[in-house]
Amino acid sequence: MTDTDFDLFVIGGGSGGVRAARMAASMGVRTGLCESSDMGGTCVNLGCVPKKLFAYSSAYSAHFKDAAGFGWNRPEGRFHWRQLVENKNKEIKRLNSIYSNLLTNSGVQVFLGHGHLEGPHTVRVGDQTLTATRILIATGSTPAMLQIPGNEHCLVSDTLFHLPHLPKRMVVVGGGYIGIEFASIFQGLGCKVHVLHRGPRILKHFDTETVLHLQNELQKRGIVLHLNETVREITKGPEGLEVIGSSVRVPTDHVLMAVGRNPNSKSLNLESAGIRLQSNGAIPVNEYLQTSTPSIYAVGDVIDRAQLTPVALEEGMQLVRHLYGKNSTLPFSYTQIPTAVFTKPELASVGMTEAEAADKITDVTVYASEFRAMKHTLSGNTQRAFMKLVVDEQTDIVLGCHMVGEGASEIIQGLAIALQAGATKEHFDRTFGIHPTAAEEFVTMRTPRPKSEH
Repeated sequence: MTDTDFDLFVIGGGSGGVRAARMAASMGVRTGLCESSDMGGTCVNLGCVPKKLFAYSSAYSAHFKDAAGFGWNRPEGRFHWRQLVENKNKEIKRLNSIYSNLLTNSGVQVFLGHGHLEGPHTVRVGDQTLTATRILIATGSTPAMLQIPGNEHCLVSDTLFHLPHLPKRMVVVGGGYIGIEFASIFQGLGCKVHVLHRGPRILKHFDTETVLHLQNELQKRGIVLHLNETVREITKGPEGLEVIGSSVRVPTDHVLMAVGRNPNSKSLNLESAGIRLQSNGAIPVNEYLQTSTPSIYAVGDVIDRAQLTPVALEEGMQLVRHLYGKNSTLPFSYTQIPTAVFTKPELASVGMTEAEAADKITDVTVYASEFRAMKHTLSGNTQRAFMKLVVDEQTDIVLGCHMVGEGASEIIQGLAIALQAGATKEHFDRTFGIHPTAAEEFVTMRTPRPKSEH
């Protein structure tokens, strides 16, 4: 089509949509974008950014305690929830403005309002009908909710950032990374936290041994984990809420429902363009991020391949390069994506878990180390770090790196480059460590675990 309003129109102003729109406009593509809420999507407004700011805040309670071992005698600090929320809101507004300016300065025409399809080349935003040669859907996802009695009493991650008061008690339903991160945050801020999870361990997609180490650390901090527990009902009484599970009843002030996220696809009128959804609401796309309708593409959480901000950014960037530029890497691999869980202590991982490697590789060698970090020899904190390497014995290639400990996310980000480059265990062994650091343990592990212990 040559007589359209735009060459590319993006529905959704989150990470993937903004990146794609900016890149396209900078390449001379006539680009429009619509967003019905604050610019920046879940990550900026209700996810990564505010969550990490809250995680920073929650860590100070332990830092203050640890300081005494280093000679710092301070009066007990007082935490002010409203001040944290207000400061967080100011930062989010600043980022919203930056995202809006980035779009307009790069030449993207922005429309404020909900967008939906009215055919393979038409988008309706409010009372405006816009046409485009290509359309990109980047509408993200929203928190899921268990369909159980009393679920109307539950909070979801979106609403936690705006609570008027800090609760004394919190129950988290769900042991995925969102639930466990918020459990750690609210425990650090002084809440009594219980987690009810239907599986035998939390964080089922991460390396089992690494997760078991984290579980132990979280329990040492005071988080109560109820595993193999099915939540059946939430009741409300004069003294608060009660979560009724298959074998426990837990009284609480608030319940956080953290049982996953659903793609935002229902209000897009996709059927007008002949697009059918998957059973979970995700938009199916091919290896080039193209839907069943050739003029329409989709990226990010709405396609439910890997619900992570850096993945949405990469998808948006590579799609624009594929459609309008050069050096596209589509189709690209979704393997070796580094991930982190911002608990206290952090868990971070890149590459294969031990179980995944054992399923795919004939001979796997495992190196693991558990130790008390140097900092805590004086702090008196009983926290212990854990590090693990999974290696292909035949090729010596490092298949996976896993860590629980302070700074795990920063350390694993660096190791992700090594894995992407195909580093071997010998490369790790020949690398000088920075002493004294916890990270040096990754380049000094020399003794593999006996095969009988795999």
